[in-house]
Amino acid sequence: MSPIPPPVTAATTDPTNPVLDYVRRAVADYPVVPVRTVRTEIAGIPRTITLKLEGHSPWRSVKGRTALSLIRSVAGRLTVPGATVVESTSGNLGLALSAICRDLGLRFIAVVDQRQSPVIQKTIEDNGGELDWVKTPDDAATHLQDRLARVRELVRDLPHAVWTNQYENEANWRVHESWTAPELDAQAGAGAQALFAGVSTGGTLAGLSRYFRRARPDLRIVAVDVRGSTVFGGVPRPRALTGIGASRRSAFLDDADCDTVLLVEERRAVACCHTLREDTGIAVGGSSGAVLAGALDYLYRHPEVRHALCLCPDLGDNYAPTVYHPAWLDRIGLPADAGRLRHRTGAACPGFRAGAAGHTGTTGSTAEAAARTAPSEEDVPR
Repeated sequence: MSPIPPPVTAATTDPTNPVLDYVRRAVADYPVVPVRTVRTEIAGIPRTITLKLEGHSPWRSVKGRTALSLIRSVAGRLTVPGATVVESTSGNLGLALSAICRDLGLRFIAVVDQRQSPVIQKTIEDNGGELDWVKTPDDAATHLQDRLARVRELVRDLPHAVWTNQYENEANWRVHESWTAPELDAQAGAGAQALFAGVSTGGTLAGLSRYFRRARPDLRIVAVDVRGSTVFGGVPRPRALTGIGASRRSAFLDDADCDTVLLVEERRAVACCHTLREDTGIAVGGSSGAVLAGALDYLYRHPEVRHALCLCPDLGDNYAPTVYHPAWLDRIGLPADAGRLRHRTGAACPGFRAGAAGHTGTTGSTAEAAARTAPSEEDVPR
């Protein structure tokens, strides 16, 4: 199957702009990102969960698509000598932008805070990117606001600085409406009943929703966030996971974009990462674990939903020092053993059984009986 590229306009076919030429070639070479189907049993009912594993992509996350779209949207400003791309990032977008800027010979500055994965930090620097740190205390809930303030300073002070602005640039969500969503639709099969996606800027969910509202109006769209995030309002609190949640409302989402909002405790997200890896060999990042935790709780409460889709933004490669490290788990009060994690978090982490071998499997065996107790009250969705 060939990738479904974003719409091409007259502005994107200018042969004199090397940035646009690069984006065109990158989209043409972008592989179809595989899905993996797992089976589990929740409340005594066999369920099918199809995972869209965006980590199997050129820059190891769904942010590769976002980065290409953002760069394309500012391509006309990047041919100026001395142009510098600046972006606030918690990780994966910075990784993708650093690789693209390296290929294009552009300077890239990632404004980051101390929660970012050390693996991603090193990769950004290996790509020639620069890390500009904000000094927000570990227990603060305002990392994003401080990063944005620093971005504005850099754009003000650096000649020819270009902020791609993932938080307000419509290129963020449009690429997922025109590319990510149709690709998933072609892979999902006709029986899917609910789609789960995490939120940070809200661009991925907004794009998926706007496509599926037209293509599959009966598909339930479920937004997954973590407690302490204020994407949908509420009171901010310190968070440990990156790539999901934010300390500001999304500029892209409105009430029509999702049917339900689920708030997940971070410990459940981490537990799902470990349980999925133990039971299937699939290691995903913390935001993907949150999406899966939200899906499992929702399926527990909705026995009529037998087939769910989960957009998993990235894999576990970049989280060895955090989500999968015993010292990091101890710091947030969780045991390192997957079995104890499963027990501590109850029904949010039942047993999984993988589908067909390989990353493109679409069938699998029924799961053995799993934990069937109700989720704790603190995890009841809003």
